[in-house]
Amino acid sequence: MKSRAASYAIGEIAQRFGLATHVLRHWESMGLIDPARVGGQRRYTDDDAYRVAAIIRGKQAGLSLEQIQQMITAADPAPRTAILRSRAKELEDRIAATRAALDLINSVLRCRHADFTQCPSFREAITREGTVAIVGSK
Repeated sequence: MKSRAASYAIGEIAQRFGLATHVLRHWESMGLIDPARVGGQRRYTDDDAYRVAAIIRGKQAGLSLEQIQQMITAADPAPRTAILRSRAKELEDRIAATRAALDLINSVLRCRHADFTQCPSFREAITREGTVAIVGSK
């Protein structure tokens, strides 16, 4: 006996991922997903569900729908690699900036001076970060 592939209605997939159905229709119009039609209704397979999950994760990573579409439709992996390398660099830069901000906050939290801008630890963090161009120059 041959097993049938799972098949889900648009509402089921939308609910599964916490999306509105119009979002899935929009993604379909962009060529991001291509559900089968059965009796005129969209039917989604497990493969489609993984595609939806990939789109959601791509958006969470800061990729635009256009970038995701380019990656999905590219016959050659080079465009996907270029998009992902660029986004990875952007995320690495943001992580570095966030770490620098956290270091600065922690230096102020450790400071016991009434005016934290007078604290040597704070000043060292500012100088190290390069936030103020005038520090150390005259």
